[in-house]
Amino acid sequence: MKENARFLLDKAQQAIGAAESLLRDGYRDFSAGRAYYAMFYTAEALLAEKELEFKKHVGVHRAFAEHYIKPRIFDKKYYQWLVATFNSRLVGDYAIRTEFDDDEVQGWIEQAKEFLNKAREFLENDPAGIREQSV
Repeated sequence: MKENARFLLDKAQQAIGAAESLLRDGYRDFSAGRAYYAMFYTAEALLAEKELEFKKHVGVHRAFAEHYIKPRIFDKKYYQWLVATFNSRLVGDYAIRTEFDDDEVQGWIEQAKEFLNKAREFLENDPAGIREQSV
């Protein structure tokens, strides 16, 4: 696994820890944002393995879909989760009031954990990132 991919996976793990702490302390909006960033860093790690970098979130989303979802390397649910939590992060960061509840945010954290675990397993077992197997 390339160094940047490993670094980004570690960063995703830290974002999950932060999301859990924030939720435990009652900060649902900020926890939602960290859950999204865990998924974002995970997608970035997969792209970094292919030496792809993007400056905008939407660029990461599209490239992840193109390189991992369209060829059916990863299940489309991971892309759907990434986009859904991105939208939740925007609401949490910019809306005056949000209606997130603990269970909803905890669900996003669990999705982030699953995505991270699948990506880590994939990259550890396929260092070139070229295996065409669905995970």
